[in-house]
Amino acid sequence: MCTNIASTTAVSGSGKGVNGWFPLTQATVGYDHASHCEEEHALLLDFVNYDLGTGARVAVELDLPSARSLLVSLTTAIELAEASGV
Repeated sequence: MCTNIASTTAVSGSGKGVNGWFPLTQATVGYDHASHCEEEHALLLDFVNYDLGTGARVAVELDLPSARSLLVSLTTAIELAEASGV
């Protein structure tokens, strides 16, 4: 069953694909059928720049426990970065 769970946001950063580094303009987070992950459903992360074509994409599929761990790590890193004053 498709979940139709997806959220897209504008981002500013860089991703590395088969042709090297490229600027990122969009990230999509979803939960649906996995393409390569061993799970039937997975958290899907897509970082893209559609202005550069379909090759400017970095895709990640995570099982839910891994996604939760990543969320904790991201939150911790953001909080420490903001507290550092750098």
